Amino acid sequence: MLKKVSKLNNGLKGEITIPADKSVSHRAVMFSSIARGKCIIKNFSSGADCHSTLNLFKQLGVNIEFIDEKTLSINSDGILKPSYTPLDAGNSGTTTRLISGILAGQNFDSVIIGDESLSKRPMKRIIEPLTLMGANIESVDGHAPLTIKGRKLHGIIYNSKLASAQVKSCVLLAGLNAEGNTTFTEPYLSRNHTELLLQYLGADITINGTSSTICSSELVAKDITIIGDISSAAFFIVAGLIVPNSDFVIKDVGLNPTRSGIIDIVKRMGGGVNILNRHLDSGEEVGDIRVQYNDNLKGCIIEGEDIPRLIDELPVIAVLASQAEGQTIVKNAEDLRNKESDRIKCLVLELKKIGIKIEESQDGFIIDGKTQIKGGAELESYHDHRLAMSFYIAGLIAENEIAINGFEWTKISFPEFEELVNKLV
Repeated sequence: MLKKVSKLNNGLKGEITIPADKSVSHRAVMFSSIARGKCIIKNFSSGADCHSTLNLFKQLGVNIEFIDEKTLSINSDGILKPSYTPLDAGNSGTTTRLISGILAGQNFDSVIIGDESLSKRPMKRIIEPLTLMGANIESVDGHAPLTIKGRKLHGIIYNSKLASAQVKSCVLLAGLNAEGNTTFTEPYLSRNHTELLLQYLGADITINGTSSTICSSELVAKDITIIGDISSAAFFIVAGLIVPNSDFVIKDVGLNPTRSGIIDIVKRMGGGVNILNRHLDSGEEVGDIRVQYNDNLKGCIIEGEDIPRLIDELPVIAVLASQAEGQTIVKNAEDLRNKESDRIKCLVLELKKIGIKIEESQDGFIIDGKTQIKGGAELESYHDHRLAMSFYIAGLIAENEIAINGFEWTKISFPEFEELVNKLV
């Protein structure tokens, strides 16, 4: 699908409610499926990846029903049943990595498959710690399909070189069904939705700085309300800051400190964002974000412990940085190369086509602003939803029309994206 985007002549105005957080939606279904009892999950994500997770747990014998479009009922005895056909995770790396931790300790075997993009993403990062716990996992040179031969696991102390919420979650979920304690330590604190939700559902888990320790626990079902997705809100935050005369509010956005790095970076760059109505919901911090156009953005350095808190937002932050005075340098973000695409290489290649001054580095990129985006080019999305939406935001201020090839991939994570943009126009 070729999507054409033209410059906006007026600012973005009004109020929108962002869709449900995908990270929490994945975890809510997974954890409720292995918990004992019945729960209601409200505001479940409409993204295709989250529905891959839902379908896999149905396939594993869990009773999951939709009450309405965004509300689920899950009734489980906490025991999964074997699937005699492969578990298809679609395009979802989150599904694949987290469910591997659950399946590794079951008393049955499983096979996880995915689409072409998923089959290129690295799985050694979870295979290594799970194998140390006693798991038996076969892969295709460290990639899906994965054959997981369920067996009894034992706890480990694992020091990860990578700050990764997916690896951490995989190991903690394996530890939930392992003998002894399992401790996971990471160099920086990655997103902690897993720890918060496990605590909420009664797991025996303790957190000390960048270390989390869990021991064998039985989860008890509780109702869960999914927060709004700050990764989705990021596209609108950037749009509001760079489209002249914009002033609008994004309602009910998750503000978990391990995820809200984009707010900190925007403030570091001098951007106009204000948090309103801050409160807690199902253990997660939530609030409304007011975004106002700012013509005085300044470049900055994004590195180190910033990266795990905004790794998914870096493509659209690149668009923001093109409108900031001076240089913006992104470092320590080499894991961007292991996403749905090599996001560093592809981002740099495509943004150059529309006149943005960006150069690739081994672990990130460097942008020189302030740049008038020229447009007038056809950009490739590389089957990557975040690249497609980042290019769309760039098109809102480009001198000439931008065409985005493969825009349908936005449905993977954010099918409501264009509808919400049009609501603010």
